[in-house]
Amino acid sequence: MTPGARLQAAIEILSNIAETRHPADRVFDGWARGSRFAGSKDRAAVGELVFKVLRHRSELATAMGSEEPRLLVLGAVSLLDEAGPAAAMALADGTRHAPAPLEPEEATALRDAVMPDDDAPAHVRLNYPEWLQSELETGFGPKLEEEMAALMMRAPTDLRVNMLKGDRETALAVLTEAGVDVEPTPLAPLGLRLKARANVQGLEAFRDGLIELQDEGSQLACLLTAVTPGEQVVDLCAGGGGKALSLAAMMANRGQIHACDTDRRRLGKLMPRAQRAGARNIQTRFLKPDALVGGVDADLNDLEGKVDCVLVDAPCSGTGAWRRNPDARWRLTPELLESYIEAQNEVLARGAIAVKPGGRIVYVTCSVLPCENDARIAAFLEAHPDFTLRNWQEFWPVGLDLPNCPKGGALRLSPASNGTDGFYVAILKRKAPTATA
Repeated sequence: MTPGARLQAAIEILSNIAETRHPADRVFDGWARGSRFAGSKDRAAVGELVFKVLRHRSELATAMGSEEPRLLVLGAVSLLDEAGPAAAMALADGTRHAPAPLEPEEATALRDAVMPDDDAPAHVRLNYPEWLQSELETGFGPKLEEEMAALMMRAPTDLRVNMLKGDRETALAVLTEAGVDVEPTPLAPLGLRLKARANVQGLEAFRDGLIELQDEGSQLACLLTAVTPGEQVVDLCAGGGGKALSLAAMMANRGQIHACDTDRRRLGKLMPRAQRAGARNIQTRFLKPDALVGGVDADLNDLEGKVDCVLVDAPCSGTGAWRRNPDARWRLTPELLESYIEAQNEVLARGAIAVKPGGRIVYVTCSVLPCENDARIAAFLEAHPDFTLRNWQEFWPVGLDLPNCPKGGALRLSPASNGTDGFYVAILKRKAPTATA
């Protein structure tokens, strides 16, 4: 592909994302599959440009005075790549597969474009929706700008070593032998971090189940469940099963994990992954969204009051993973956020029915928004006085260094403070019945 053709491809992909509101990675993958003429370097260059625009969309829109994908892409080339307006305009020459030449007003906008300076509002400079300003200020306080700047950066690729197949030293040796440059993660005891790009799913270590893709923050959230062999565990929002696989390894295949989800398609991916990982104590359950009525859960009635640990990996805004999904910040709306909050309330209520006295709910979000985190726990505790919020440090593995985060209450992880995605983990223990005379 010519440089102009790559530019046009990026414009078309961004236009598709804007029109359909589909996730950017899905749209990009669809373009790549349908563009057999695009080689690996072409795909990499187009992807780089698309995601650069998404990471800096607010800055570019302000600089260009427009949110049109065509101008955003040209602005990225001129301003972010520092090619300058003349070089950017030269790519839009109307030749085959290249963008059409700029209209006079477009050329003027490109020549006059300047990136926002330090006097610009934070939501412009740091590229997040203005309507989230108050919520983010509440969540981060004086660290707002530092944390939001970190959420604009690229995320590293982390791996979890599967204890059912080997230890971290073994995995490190196997990956090094395969030419993969990795290092241990700072906090997660079974984590490895790529130091350079690699096709992880093409590695023999991945195909054999020795390693899984999992962010270090997600690994730490799993550790805080403190599940042990022989326990009854419910993974209430299992999805594709990444956390269920981690729990299975922690439990050494003893006990039972009930992996549940309301999405059959996502849940269907779990058992092939479990087979590859050698996880034999997982069974899946499809849950109907409307099965919880009047405090009775028709889908989980056989587990009522019997479960040691319910992991609630709640559906959420995903604001903590904006490094990986920069387009998600622009797809989030107040209405969508409210729907997540309703879903969070429901899954917590379902978890409360299943957990036994003395058992625990571990509530996890990949969100940095207080309305999805502390506010949900406060509402739950008000409605369920038989539960208490426990200090996360009580469940931290002995001998493992503590992460840099507030002490007491729920665990909060963030890119700026911990180098992980943004995570929130609250541990809710159900009180055991008081003995009576």
